[in-house]
Amino acid sequence: QVQLVESGGGLVQAGGSLRLSCAASTRSSINYVMGWFRQAPGKEREFVAAISSSLLNTNYADSVKGRFTISRGSAKNTVYLQMNSLKPDDTAVYYCAAANRLIPVVGPKEYDYWGQGTQVTVSS
Repeated sequence: QVQLVESGGGLVQAGGSLRLSCAASTRSSINYVMGWFRQAPGKEREFVAAISSSLLNTNYADSVKGRFTISRGSAKNTVYLQMNSLKPDDTAVYYCAAANRLIPVVGPKEYDYWGQGTQVTVSS
């Protein structure tokens, strides 16, 4: 069992930046793909970014490419999402997730563990 705890959400003006963090409870998570998803009110949960355990592979949604960067800490059981040039459309609850996969998959059903989420609100 892997427990994931997100932090770093908040309120920011359009054009600003936020950095989300996700800490995994067990060392076994270092072998997992780690990803970020988001869900806005009335919308389905959508993929944002993911990174492989090897750090060699990343994947981004088209809507965040060039603005968001996913990374892992040196111990690999922490994952970060640096969000720059934020837009009001980025407003959502952001979820950290872990998948027992080799490549950074994009489907929510492919992820085995989920955090509770952290709210990100971007004002115009």
